[in-house]
Amino acid sequence: MSSGALALWKRTSSMSKGRDRTVYRRDDGQWANKRNDASRPGSLHRTQADALSAAHKHLVNQGGGELITKGVNGKIRSKDTIAPGNDPYPPKDREH
Repeated sequence: MSSGALALWKRTSSMSKGRDRTVYRRDDGQWANKRNDASRPGSLHRTQADALSAAHKHLVNQGGGELITKGVNGKIRSKDTIAPGNDPYPPKDREH
């Protein structure tokens, strides 16, 4: 595989993950809504609920993806696929 083809393959094979977003609490106490392939958060919020709402809105506008929510302790609390994300084996939704 040539280096150009390899670079193209790397970009296209990880495209869907770039749209995914994570909501987490920063050291200063604010809640961040960050796209996973970004270096900085897209927005900062006072509450986790506000950050989740903003992340959900961004994902809907982007065409779907995975929304990962981390708790105050930094551990993943929940994952949710926002339509039209492609989840081949979607579990029964017990959170909503």
